[in-house]
Amino acid sequence: MGRCARTVTLVCLMAALSACSDSDMSDLDRFMDEKNARPGGVIAPIPTFKAYEAFAYSATRMRSPFDRPIEVREIAQLQSVSTIRPDDNRAKEFLEQYTFDSLAMVGTLARDGREWALVRDPDGGIHRVTQGNYLGRNHGKIVELEDTYIAVVEIVTDGTADGWVERPRTIELSGL
Repeated sequence: MGRCARTVTLVCLMAALSACSDSDMSDLDRFMDEKNARPGGVIAPIPTFKAYEAFAYSATRMRSPFDRPIEVREIAQLQSVSTIRPDDNRAKEFLEQYTFDSLAMVGTLARDGREWALVRDPDGGIHRVTQGNYLGRNHGKIVELEDTYIAVVEIVTDGTADGWVERPRTIELSGL
């Protein structure tokens, strides 16, 4: 930077600073005196918080509180019929990755004398199912198709170590 440029910059800086020094600050001093004359406020202490207490949820194998309760008579009747157990060797179908309540019936169709139901998954996909297909996470098998509903029998744990029961459920046509 040249000597001339430094001099010009220095002169401009001095002019700017001298313009600020001639200001009357009596109004600012009066305002500050007014504020300092007021009594000081009381600051409330920081509230004490209770420490977080971890909760271990031990009811994961039990029935969801959002599902309809199973009647004891139904369980006794279904258990007396046969020993129920899901088939672990069966290949899983696509709709078995979703919870039963997240699936919705959106329609039916018939082709070549065969009835199909249309089921929407939570991702928005539409799937064609018929009697004998599986859906939901609890080994739900479709046992009946009608125009307004799909009847499914799920195999769920009864709460014992190796006990299983069948639970009837339905998916009703959306919009009814």
